[in-house]
Amino acid sequence: MGLWDKLMGEFIDVIQWTDDSNDTLVYRFERQGNEIKFGAKLTVREGQVAVFVNEGQLADTFQPGMYELKTNNLPILSTLQAWRHGFESPFKAEVYFFSTRRFTDLKWGTQNPVMLRDPEFGPIRLRAFGSYAIRIKDAPTFLREIVGTDDRFTTDEITNQLRNMVVSRFANILGQAKIPALDLAGNYDQLGQFLLQRIAPEFEAVGLELTNLLVENISLPKEVEAVLDKRTSMGIVGNLDQYTQFQAAEAMRDAAANPGGGSEAMSMGLGLAMAQRLNETLSRPAAPAPTPAAPAPQAAPAVPPPLPVANPYYVAMNNQQAGPFPMDELQRRTQVGELTRATLVWAQGMAKWTPAGEVAELAPLFAHLPPPLPDA
Repeated sequence: MGLWDKLMGEFIDVIQWTDDSNDTLVYRFERQGNEIKFGAKLTVREGQVAVFVNEGQLADTFQPGMYELKTNNLPILSTLQAWRHGFESPFKAEVYFFSTRRFTDLKWGTQNPVMLRDPEFGPIRLRAFGSYAIRIKDAPTFLREIVGTDDRFTTDEITNQLRNMVVSRFANILGQAKIPALDLAGNYDQLGQFLLQRIAPEFEAVGLELTNLLVENISLPKEVEAVLDKRTSMGIVGNLDQYTQFQAAEAMRDAAANPGGGSEAMSMGLGLAMAQRLNETLSRPAAPAPTPAAPAPQAAPAVPPPLPVANPYYVAMNNQQAGPFPMDELQRRTQVGELTRATLVWAQGMAKWTPAGEVAELAPLFAHLPPPLPDA
């Protein structure tokens, strides 16, 4: 190998980065003290941006494409460098590659419960979890604000900061929304969109773009969830008496299917208890079905009293007692002459047999008949 080849081996003539990781945001190209050859090839792939830093000062930025590093495409670096050899000498500069693809499924969640005042449950504590996605929007700003001189910057180095930012803003939004805890599940999308719009400018301030944010779950403490489950169970059970009857019937069936599962005395006691419970249930009148709203009571219509019933009368006919006869039969006998004013009659409540003409109740029967002839 000649001296010229040895010298040229100290120069870097191909600059590129192929990323096989899923979490690298920024990669600083390794020069290991070598100088970049003037006219070297720079390859920036789709989803990447390359930034040159010269002596700690931000220089040129390159979008996806292939570049030959010469003076015409290094305007800022050409100004910063002292090109002593007709702008063809090698130069030393740091090259940072930024991954501009979207980094998804980054998790966020509340480390401590968020205290809220719920309109139904009162003071409660809620935990929230979700995910978000980011990508580098402004590489120079991200380099200045976050990366610094880090040679390999990964998502793990910034997710804690971003998560704290999301959680802080989410707690504020959730407290101001005043949405009942039982209605939060129907508002996950709205909360996520509102939170994204609220904190997107804060991400942009460090050169990042918040592309998506999801609220996946908002949960109560385990103790409160246990109580809520019991309350839900009571709602599902519905009629407690019917549920008790069902449980009793199930127990009786299990006992009958497993006669050797317990003592005889226990089985007898269980049978007596079940029989007593069943008897109480059968003897209890069925409760009327509830109505949504009972109409106002109305006054009952006036009902006339029952018609008076005339007493039947016994009649003395041919020196014999006949009857008793109702009023219509007495009227018929009056019309045919079998009953006259002088005929003796008697009814319940009368002290003695009395001529029909002297009984006030029977007087109308003789109204159409002429009075008896006066004595000659």
